[in-house]
This record gives sequence, structure tokens and C-alpha cells, in this order.
Amino acid sequence: MDLTPWLPLLRLIHVLAAFGFVLVHGASAMVAFKLRGERDRTRIQALLELSNAFLNWMYVALLVLLVAGILSGIAGGHWTDGRYWLWASLGLLIAIIAAMYVFAAPHFEALRHALGMATFNDLQKKLTPPPPATDAELARLLESSKPMQAAVIGIGGIALVVALMMLKPF
Repeated sequence: MDLTPWLPLLRLIHVLAAFGFVLVHGASAMVAFKLRGERDRTRIQALLELSNAFLNWMYVALLVLLVAGILSGIAGGHWTDGRYWLWASLGLLIAIIAAMYVFAAPHFEALRHALGMATFNDLQKKLTPPPPATDAELARLLESSKPMQAAVIGIGGIALVVALMMLKPF
């Protein structure tokens, strides 16, 4: 099946999905920065719930972004043209996702546990959340540099992916 006639539409969907992903995931990122200055447990819990509310939309946007990007690469003949910018972009995106699970996910799970909240894993395994942590432990978690590290990886990684897509250097 020749996807070439669909290339402009696929690119449009890919770019719009990227904007959607950045919009909804950016909301969670901003929550991470707002949490650093909070000490009121009720407000922290509300912010964590707000951040969590966007996760499903983030995954939908990411899936659409990936599918449209892969199909655009097929339609444009970029997977087999002997250049590797598209392969590098996909590999970099996978590395960014993995890094987010290493840096961001455990941090948010620890914060939820420090408030006595169940995490997604707790709910799946039908575990009771641990008792709330002390104020000192909660403050230590809130002052962590993990959200900043995740933001640097995310923003830097997205900048590199966009550069690869725009410049097609190799």
C-alpha cells in the first residue's frame, strides 16, 4: 500500500500529537516544580492527583505521535533510504522514555507513599499503601533534584529529536 499521498496528513497528525504530548505532559512537569515549594499535605496530594490526571492523555498522544511518525517515515521512504536520522530519533525517544521511568516515576511513587497514597502499582497488586512519612522525610523528597534531572532529560531529548527531524544530519 502506497502511503505517499497521505504523507502531508501523517506529518500534520505527527506534529499535532507532539504538541498534544508536550501540552499534557508539560502540565505534570509543572506540577513537579510546584511541589518543591509546597509543604501542606493536602495541597501536595491535590497536585499529585492533578499530575496523575493527565497521564492517560499523555500516553494517547505519545501513541498517536509514534504511529504517525512511523507511518510518515514509511510514506517518505526514510526507513530504508540509507540515512539514519529517523532511526536515531526513534532510539532517542525510547531512551528518553526509559530515563523518565528511572528518574521521574520512582520519585512520584515515593511522594505518593510519603503521603500514604496508593500508587498505580499498589492498586494493581491490591497492596495497602504505607503509612504517611514524617514531615522531615516528605520535605527531603520534595527538595529532591529528580524532577529537575527529568526535565533536563526531557527538554534536551525533545530538542535533539526535533533537531534530527529538521536537519536530517545523517
